[in-house]
Amino acid sequence: MDKKIGRPRSEKTRQAILTASYDLLLLNGFHSITVEGIAERAGVSKATIYKWWPNKAAVVLDGFFAATESMLEVPDTGSAKEDLLVQSSNLAAFLTSSKGKVITELIAEGQSDENVAKEYRNRYFNPRRLISQHILERGMERGELKKDLDIELSIDLIFAPLFYRLLITGEKVDSAFVEQMISYAFAGLNAGK
Repeated sequence: MDKKIGRPRSEKTRQAILTASYDLLLLNGFHSITVEGIAERAGVSKATIYKWWPNKAAVVLDGFFAATESMLEVPDTGSAKEDLLVQSSNLAAFLTSSKGKVITELIAEGQSDENVAKEYRNRYFNPRRLISQHILERGMERGELKKDLDIELSIDLIFAPLFYRLLITGEKVDSAFVEQMISYAFAGLNAGK
């Protein structure tokens, strides 16, 4: 008979920690959050948090993404172009919302804190890229896209204009922009139709 070491992870405690970190993020911003503050708000010890998460960035990002995941549906309309339009539109609407502006704050914080950069890449951007990859692969299988498509570069080309506007120029990111962005991208990605 195998013995488990320590107590099993409590889902109720986990949820309290994630909720506390998300609430503090919206109230005070990432820079002001401390693990001590999260622990106090959740009614747990710092040790409990560090047992499950390696650092502040990890717990805050998990709290943020747990609270906002439903805002970023994964489309499958039967058309790669339409799927990417839905994905891009949802992402643009989310990123320009008050909740989504946290992402730009985390990107800024990640410029001087490699732990933050690593966590948002692993917990947010890489999973989103994987969704985009699946959309493009489905489009290739259906003959909508070039068979020799460089998927990673295509994802960069599709989403870079969105982040360029959000992080650099401050220009408007609206549905017209997203539609034009996808239309331009697909002019180069399609199978020659």
